[in-house]
Amino acid sequence: MKAVGLYRYLPISDPNSLLDVIVPQPEPHGWDLLVRVKAVSVNPVDTKVRAPKEKVETEPKILGWDAAGVVEAVGEEASLFAAGDEVYYAGSIVRQGCDSEYHLVDERIVGRKPRNLSFEEAAAMPLTTLTAWEALFDRMGASRRREDNSARSFLVIAGAGGVGSVAIQIAKRVAGLRVIATASRPETQEWCREMGADEVVDHRRPLKEELQRIGADEVDYVLCAASTEEHLQNMSDVVKPQGKVCLIVGVKGGQPVPINPFQGKSAAICWELMFTRSTYQTPDMQAQHDVLEEAAGLLEAGTLVHTLREHLGPLNAENLRQAHARIESGRTIGKVVLSGIE
Repeated sequence: MKAVGLYRYLPISDPNSLLDVIVPQPEPHGWDLLVRVKAVSVNPVDTKVRAPKEKVETEPKILGWDAAGVVEAVGEEASLFAAGDEVYYAGSIVRQGCDSEYHLVDERIVGRKPRNLSFEEAAAMPLTTLTAWEALFDRMGASRRREDNSARSFLVIAGAGGVGSVAIQIAKRVAGLRVIATASRPETQEWCREMGADEVVDHRRPLKEELQRIGADEVDYVLCAASTEEHLQNMSDVVKPQGKVCLIVGVKGGQPVPINPFQGKSAAICWELMFTRSTYQTPDMQAQHDVLEEAAGLLEAGTLVHTLREHLGPLNAENLRQAHARIESGRTIGKVVLSGIE
């Protein structure tokens, strides 16, 4: 089958960083679904896995962890889906990615594709939806009951990115929180408002001053979707006493960072990595299927809206290199998507 992969980990400007390749078509076993990939989207994790290093692969390494497609066949233990079903999912970081004609994925982390979305629109949603949902409800423990949240507030740092775009919607339209997003450009600020943010502030300025400007002072929940080390002081300044902070971006270089400023407020700090459940095969792994199923209903009802912003054509090495370059620029809004391999 056709795929886009790599042998060497190179700068995206190098034409050999991503290549059109031919690999054997996989066969489903156990809980696997064999999916004919109709569309994929690109996330920062793709560029981080591809980042330059000395390692050389003997077989093509296939990236990609956001897809929508049609089930072609199922493994002997699969029971949630059947051949012909349209699905969307993010997949597992410890398996080959979805930048290929066909892809194997465990059905316990797959949801039915929202009927009102194209494959391209659906492919924009799984990874960011799961990340935002788990961050808010599983990691920070926010209530799903809107009446509980009438006086509670949520701050998302980098609100115009893929995760931020969905986190705004979930926090506002599902949980009923007061939502404050950060964005630094007019176009990203407008996007955050379109997603449902009550207020938008500038993360280039001290956030304590920005929140005071809009009369917010402190917030119950903080989701940092960018530059963890740059915003630690900002987060400790604005989280309420006994509030919750969730981080999704690793510290550059893996260097230690000071967390003592959070001690005085007894603020909880947690991490969200969407791949944890599939990597460790946790007993609650099927929770991701459940979230994607619920999200599909919310998308069909218009409660949530897709975040596809750029469509770069069919999946091939040239187009995928363009998508990676867009992500690495740090200036994308919403999601970057490609259709399936032609």
